[in-house]
Amino acid sequence: MVTGSLRSSPEGRLIEIYRTIAAGNKNALPLAEALVRDVPDFQLGQLVYGDLLIAQSGALPGLAPVKDGPPAVREQLQNLRAEANRRLAALKEMPPPGTVPEQVLELAGNVRHVVVVDASHSRVFVFEQQAGGLQLIRSSYASIGRAGFGKQLEGDLRTPLGVYHITSRLDDQQVDELYGVGALPLNYPNEHDRRLGRTGSGIWLHGVPRVAYNRSPYATEGCVALANDDMTYLMDVLQTRRTPVIIADEVNWVRPAELAAERRGFLALCTQWQTAYVRGDNQVLQALQTADFNARESSSFHNVSSKVDARRTIPEPDPQARWSNVSVFRWSRQAEVAIVNYTATSPRQSRSVDRRQYWVQEQRRWQLFFDGPV
Repeated sequence: MVTGSLRSSPEGRLIEIYRTIAAGNKNALPLAEALVRDVPDFQLGQLVYGDLLIAQSGALPGLAPVKDGPPAVREQLQNLRAEANRRLAALKEMPPPGTVPEQVLELAGNVRHVVVVDASHSRVFVFEQQAGGLQLIRSSYASIGRAGFGKQLEGDLRTPLGVYHITSRLDDQQVDELYGVGALPLNYPNEHDRRLGRTGSGIWLHGVPRVAYNRSPYATEGCVALANDDMTYLMDVLQTRRTPVIIADEVNWVRPAELAAERRGFLALCTQWQTAYVRGDNQVLQALQTADFNARESSSFHNVSSKVDARRTIPEPDPQARWSNVSVFRWSRQAEVAIVNYTATSPRQSRSVDRRQYWVQEQRRWQLFFDGPV
């Protein structure tokens, strides 16, 4: 059950106004008046209130197309209409009860939340791990890059698609007013992005300037921007380093049972790699790893570029090593990729280490191309 933004929030109140309009109920006008009084910087609320004032002597209006006025005004009104359509569509496009995003194969017990950004619908969903599995607890409107999604290059004004993780937390004292109450940076580009030659940086979940309640659907330089009350919620509840953020062009919602076979198969593959690592079985390890395994790390720190030398980055065997807190996410755009988070523990080390792996499926065969500390 969603307990957040579709109830008493400004968005919930706006949607109630639209429902009242659709029912032909003239109570829509006092509802809109109260909304703009309480949230004066909510431009879409102001627009609806203006529409209702114009029509108070006649039939209630619909969302009329924008035809007249200066170009800048027409563009702003068109953006507001697009925002209205996205918010209204959210009522029909909520994840079916009991479903999860297809990207989540396995979630460790120490991961409390999963964030899903549906880029084509301007929506952010927050799931919480509960006793019965992942439960949707909040849904919020959001803005993405001005040029849309599918980031490839630095400065292309697109929001990246993939599975990312929150790396840190920046409060309002650490960011410019453009980012509102704060930001949660993501690890773009991740190792999969780097392998594909994608460039750029500074992709965040962040708030909006306090002079505006929110931004239009396509308004950022590639980040995901939410209203400040929604952003405050995210900053309060989400964990850095552990919380996954799935950004998809279109989210495919599935029943957890539909992922069971794939989950078992991939966990078995991870166990095979782990067993070979513990035993120091380089033959099995090399069969499970790509020719460019950890190549970026090798070339960065050891001045190594050849395929043979790149394989020397296989960790030293450790018979006492153990894995725990395993999470597995998959990504199926352009390439079949899996991201594995785990905690490595060994009496040889003074502390546990959180690590991350990236696997790629080529010619129906999974191979590991990166393993490193988070």
